[in-house]
Amino acid sequence: MAIYQVTDNEIKTISRTTFSESGLKEREDLQRLLKHQIEIISPDTLVIAEEFGEWDESRRRIDLLGIDKQANIVVIELKRTEDGGHMELQSVRYAAMVSTLTFDRLVDIYADYIKANDLELDAEASILEFLGWDEKEEDEFAQEVKIVLASAEFSRELTTTVMWLNDYGLSIRCVRMHPYESEGKILLDVQFVIPIPEIEDYQVKIREKRQKERASRAGGRDTSRYSIYFNNEQAHSILSLKYNL
Repeated sequence: MAIYQVTDNEIKTISRTTFSESGLKEREDLQRLLKHQIEIISPDTLVIAEEFGEWDESRRRIDLLGIDKQANIVVIELKRTEDGGHMELQSVRYAAMVSTLTFDRLVDIYADYIKANDLELDAEASILEFLGWDEKEEDEFAQEVKIVLASAEFSRELTTTVMWLNDYGLSIRCVRMHPYESEGKILLDVQFVIPIPEIEDYQVKIREKRQKERASRAGGRDTSRYSIYFNNEQAHSILSLKYNL
């Protein structure tokens, strides 16, 4: 999608560029700027950590780790490439790794982030205020892990994979960031690709309907235990039979 500049005499096309051509790097520029304005790609999110990783067997790091207003953990991955690479598979791995975080552990992680960024905040008080809680509610914390992927572009393989994973209950958002250059300035066009904002509610309803249908089909099987005898010797077998068969 093109961007145009309207003047008194014409509608002028603004040239699209790339992050590489613009000299913008992932961590030093995009990540550094977005962590302070995360609402651009992930509304209602509080950034808790940057380059997070505490797994001895892995050297991988989550670009940005956050929490949303519903107390869900949010994994945010950034890429400046034109296809997104394999960031969807990487982010699912990260989501699994942080799914066991407790509220108290998240407070400790945020405290480290506050110290590293020279912020004058109390970690626990800030999180509670963000969530609108008077005290921690462990049962309501981290019911889901949501994923936000932000890239200059996404390949068809990536978007197909994301839609399939979302259909099976994951929550992955794809945000496209296109850089443009005009009169020596870098402009950023940010668009939510998946889910499509205009039909997000509809997509959620369709997804829930499919999940219920799959659960219904799975529940339509009768698993019964039978005692079977061969020459007066008992053997055990579980036979799964569909109804009316």
